[in-house]
Amino acid sequence: MMKLFVPGRLCLFGEHTDWAGHYRTMNADIAPGAAIVTGIEQGIYAEVEKSPLFEVQSVAPSINSDWRDFACRMDEQELKRIARSGDFFCYCAGVASYMLEWYKVGGVRIRITDMTLPMKSGLSSSAAICVLVARAFNLLYNLNLNTMGEMNIAYVGELRTSSRCGRLDQACAFGVKPNLMTFDGDEVEVQPLKVKKQLYWVFADLCGEKDTIKILSDLNRAYPFANNEQERLEHDALGKKNQEFIERAVKYMAEGNREALGQLMTETEEVFDRQVAPMCPSELTSPKLKAVLADEHIKTLTFGGKGVGSHGDGSVQFLARNAEAQQQLVDYLNAKGMPAYTLTIKPVHTVRKAVIPVAGFGTRLYPATRAMKKDFFPIPCPDGMVRPVILILLEELMNSGIEEVCLVLGSEEERQMYADFFERPLPNDHLRKLNAESQEYENRILDIGKRLRYVYQKEKRGFGHAVYQTAEFAHGEPVLLMLGDTFYRTTCNKPCALQLIEAYERTNTLTLGLYPVPLTAVSHFGIMSGVWEDKECNVMHVNVLSEKPTSKYAEEFLGVRHQNGEKEYCSVFGQYILTPEVFDQLERDIRQADASGDQHEIELTSALDAVRRQTGMFGIRLKGERYDMGNPTALAATVRDFAQV
Repeated sequence: MMKLFVPGRLCLFGEHTDWAGHYRTMNADIAPGAAIVTGIEQGIYAEVEKSPLFEVQSVAPSINSDWRDFACRMDEQELKRIARSGDFFCYCAGVASYMLEWYKVGGVRIRITDMTLPMKSGLSSSAAICVLVARAFNLLYNLNLNTMGEMNIAYVGELRTSSRCGRLDQACAFGVKPNLMTFDGDEVEVQPLKVKKQLYWVFADLCGEKDTIKILSDLNRAYPFANNEQERLEHDALGKKNQEFIERAVKYMAEGNREALGQLMTETEEVFDRQVAPMCPSELTSPKLKAVLADEHIKTLTFGGKGVGSHGDGSVQFLARNAEAQQQLVDYLNAKGMPAYTLTIKPVHTVRKAVIPVAGFGTRLYPATRAMKKDFFPIPCPDGMVRPVILILLEELMNSGIEEVCLVLGSEEERQMYADFFERPLPNDHLRKLNAESQEYENRILDIGKRLRYVYQKEKRGFGHAVYQTAEFAHGEPVLLMLGDTFYRTTCNKPCALQLIEAYERTNTLTLGLYPVPLTAVSHFGIMSGVWEDKECNVMHVNVLSEKPTSKYAEEFLGVRHQNGEKEYCSVFGQYILTPEVFDQLERDIRQADASGDQHEIELTSALDAVRRQTGMFGIRLKGERYDMGNPTALAATVRDFAQV
């Protein structure tokens, strides 16, 4: 049984632009839609497991007494019928019908244990349940869908009901963090946003009435072509002006300019009232919303406020001045009969860059390395293909959402072999000999080549020195470091690199993958020791980082107790999330060595340990296997084992 949580979502800026941007398929003059959307702290908690049926049950105390547990056969036509019925479970059935139709899955049992998300408040409770169902199928049946895939299935599943949800509703799939969503015809892109300072949001249910279907119907009359001045004003508000607002909001969030961000909320609401609301005056006059936004006491606690979702008298949102004002505002709104909730958006440092040092000669694999760099050694893979090591690594990074990869080479002359492999198309006479699948794979290789960057380690001064050559590439962002002679295979539905990235985004702290090794092998690895942060012994707060200790020293000082009480020895998995502080420390180490005339090697481990003492370090147990090919014995074992499914 798995435990899941899916939050509701709050659209901070850009309401209605998802469906407006879709009309670009019919009118190219319409500006693409853009919205800033975040998951909220309230949501749906559930336990899920496989079942012969599709079942939805609840023991959540917050769900009203009218709840009736639901079950039906995993039959496509029956699920589609329930989806169209408009019943309470139609959303769940819509997603399940899509999963059955396209993935031929079995059933699931979803047991809702708690629901802290208010319904029918513009916070996408229907989208949250759709994402929950899609994620349950994905994880239980190992479908290997990424978050975007889950989001898209949740959207299509909800469309199988009578609902007319927007494309931004399912942004709750991305968790409690802000994202920029863009809508260009049928294309949807999601980009995590940088937040420099904590933002203290409050949103509240106005407990009013609004007809969302009428609002959407009336506003859609202006599309795809504007036929009068009022419709042109709506196009402008949801198009050009919205893009300007979104650009400013992204900028203010990245700068930590709370006051400007709050003022922008008020400004966007004024534009909505002038240019959009007149298209549906019966629903968008919004007397309750306007009264709350004009409340003088609320103004003393906030930087600004605006409507939520389709607007009208549904919900309201504010940016509070600080944590104290946030709580005061919640208390004030609750006292006035408007259930209020907090949302504190914390700084997010998304990992989008990776580094792989491949400058080494590969002495232990001589003389083969006279002819071929070790990261080009061929490895038979489970799918029958034979890939070079570097391609296995790069594919894992691409599958983990990495956008750019910097390779550290030993010299500029080495650059040509990477260009030949990743940038030069295969000659036609070779391409024609490949089957259709391999020909398509050739395009994937060339696409990876577009994301590669190169730096050079012209002085052989150690691994830390090699990593430091990428400081300019990192440019103050966290980066994922992988070794050039070690690769990985996940044992779950997420690549090891993605597991590490997601762990880092929860801690915003220097983070290393950890991997248990026997005591007899500790002298070959960096070993971490510390305290487990969770009962499952998956997250370690690292207290000691020791490079290749003796077995005697490790046994005495570095063992960590596992769940069964036995000692475990945790090596570095070979994947690291390096924070900007690591590059700062490497720079200090290099300058100190240069000033003293000491040309000893610059080690990464010593820099990591220095940062650990300053800001902390976490070790994350990754669900996967590590394969080493840095020496003949390891290479032989890897070639033998990696191809096994």
